[in-house]
Amino acid sequence: MASHIVGYPRVGPKRELKFALESFWDGKSSAEELEKVAKDIRTSIWKQMADAGIKYIPSNTFSYYDQVLDTTAFLGAVPPRYNWTGGEIGFSTYFSMARGNASVPAMEMTKWFDTNYHFIVPELGPDVKFSYASHKAVNEYKEAKALGIDTVPVLIGPVTYLLLSKPAKGVEGNFSLLSLLDKILPIYKEVISELKSAGASWIQFDEPTLVLDLEPYKLEAFTKAYADLESSLSGLQVLIETYFADIPEAAYKTLTSLSGVSAFGFDLVRGTKSLDLIKGGFPSGKYLFAGVVDGRNIWANDLEASLATLKSLESIVGKDKLVVSTSSSLLHTAVDLVNEPKLDKEIKSWLAFAAQKIVEVNALAKALTGDKEEAFFSENAAAHASRKSSPRVNNEAVQKAAAALKDSDHRRATNVSARLDAQQKKLNLPILPTTTIGSFPQTVELRRVRREYKANKISEEEYISSIKEEIRKVVQLQEELDIDVLVHGEPERNDMVEYFGEQLSGFAFTANGWVQSYGSRCVKPPIVYGDVSRPKPMTVFWSTAAQSYTKRPMKGMLTGPVTILNWSFVRNDQPRFETCYQIALAIKDEVEDLEKSGITVIQIDEAALREGLPLRKAEHAFYLDWAVHSFRITNSGVHDTTQIHTHMCYSNFNDIIHSIIDMDADVITIENSRSDEKLLSVFRSGVKYGAGIGPGVYDIHSPRIPSTEEIADRVKKMLAVLETNILWVNPDCGLKTRKYGEVKPALENMVAAAKLLRSELASAK
Repeated sequence: MASHIVGYPRVGPKRELKFALESFWDGKSSAEELEKVAKDIRTSIWKQMADAGIKYIPSNTFSYYDQVLDTTAFLGAVPPRYNWTGGEIGFSTYFSMARGNASVPAMEMTKWFDTNYHFIVPELGPDVKFSYASHKAVNEYKEAKALGIDTVPVLIGPVTYLLLSKPAKGVEGNFSLLSLLDKILPIYKEVISELKSAGASWIQFDEPTLVLDLEPYKLEAFTKAYADLESSLSGLQVLIETYFADIPEAAYKTLTSLSGVSAFGFDLVRGTKSLDLIKGGFPSGKYLFAGVVDGRNIWANDLEASLATLKSLESIVGKDKLVVSTSSSLLHTAVDLVNEPKLDKEIKSWLAFAAQKIVEVNALAKALTGDKEEAFFSENAAAHASRKSSPRVNNEAVQKAAAALKDSDHRRATNVSARLDAQQKKLNLPILPTTTIGSFPQTVELRRVRREYKANKISEEEYISSIKEEIRKVVQLQEELDIDVLVHGEPERNDMVEYFGEQLSGFAFTANGWVQSYGSRCVKPPIVYGDVSRPKPMTVFWSTAAQSYTKRPMKGMLTGPVTILNWSFVRNDQPRFETCYQIALAIKDEVEDLEKSGITVIQIDEAALREGLPLRKAEHAFYLDWAVHSFRITNSGVHDTTQIHTHMCYSNFNDIIHSIIDMDADVITIENSRSDEKLLSVFRSGVKYGAGIGPGVYDIHSPRIPSTEEIADRVKKMLAVLETNILWVNPDCGLKTRKYGEVKPALENMVAAAKLLRSELASAK
């Protein structure tokens, strides 16, 4: 019985890629040094899988930024503004597309399906001249082969690539991206030919858009694409992978009927209904790559349950055609539990990171051949029993409080218009008020202080003194910049979700459980293993300290329950909404304590609300109902004069705008700058929004500093569709990842743009 891994983490156990990228971007290291680090990571990954006994090992899943951008490079689909003149695409063009440069902005970035991973959105139109411009897939296959490891090269499938793209600026919005299929397939044929010549026997196409609700003409594009590729693929075994959800019946029929395809991969963790389709009919002689080991979460697999599932499939597809696989790429999980010596032993026994999941996959494959490792299976069963019976998992009082929320409706007593009037009388803000989203740059000195405090090298008094001094500097800077509503800069937080999780019961934390979000951006998701409650106030001390340094309004900064949920590894032994309601009650306690301490502006970030939207439309309403309700729970008890902000970033919001309105926040700040202001189109189409809104005026994920005129022009576009009295001026997101040398001039220009427009508006009266 064979085993397969869909994809693997790229960060390295100590975030080697992150630091190599940042060193390269800062000009401190060469391209050769960056490539050496990347090669070392790839080599380690391939050898680890080979040593574990994995038969089908993926290659070309490593990326310097993300795999969709890699495909854009492969196809030579570089937007004209980057002045690429042809040939092999190098780092300069590649990273300019991802991050922008001094003269032009980056391409749009959005979430990869319903994950916290991001990708750079391709910009396409009828005039794009596609060419084979990156040989990465072939080079990495050869690199692995030189190590004696025969891999399965992985490509984003041609139809998924086009469906994830957008019409380029100046191209009609109704342009059919699938009309470009005939133009990109010849490039796919070139790479297929080179891979065959290099000795590849298998090739994997990732086509995860097949799990979406696709119209018939989109499904027909899959049939057309793989029929066109069939002759080129002759002599290769061809695997098409789907993941993240059940595959709809129509898509299943299309997929399993594709010409020249040898194998089909399904997520049988999140796509349990796909089992019924497989049992209802699977094409004879084809391989089934059964994704029974969760690629999205970190809980140990229930080996006996998975083995039972695999045995039921074995009778359908045949013993020699069944391959044990992960449900998706492991890039969404942490790397290795070996790197967690301080993690609680009982909780650790319940977990499996990427390295452990490889072992699980191979153990299941061996068990199907009769070579069952009894000791390993017994240890696994004991861990599951321990988790079910552990008193640290369940808190009856928390469960009762959360259950009582389900049938109630939490809303503030007064409508948003009346609240905004009451808040303006108290805050006395100018029109087009300026603010930032929360965080300020995390300096080397600040990181050192936090690191030394955690290592007990400095006292609590020294730590508090250092953090207060950092807050004072950030407050002073904002006053010098003349920003209207201030933030304390979050110097006490390395990661906002991790920070709150550390102070809530029911959470566990890793030392090195890093997961790549995109490029050099890594996060360390907390683990929600039990019922959640707030033992004591979490942010009141720092917020009140910050407010004491200024007479201007100081925002209390919290992370919302849906975002904490979606950016954590969440327990899988109860419905997600139950965990979310528990977190909402904990945040509600914090909101009310902030208000009692005199904080009158409180931001409850829900950056990941859209991210968690299920991939199938039939499941949207239920998710949005409990997600929006969870947010309203957090602030339903505050006074009219307390202004509640929220923040969302890097997703397509237009399809959930009515749910955003139903959140009933007083002010929402929202990503806008990278997406060609798509957000504004929803207001042009007639949606009325009466609360305060701040569509981001510049992209903080790029080092580029926008001019005053550029920002003013963006705000003018917003004023064309939004009322002056509700519009705020702010960056897209927090400033933590930027340097002060970028932040100061960008904010200076932002404030100058707001003042310029205030003057123009006053003159026009």
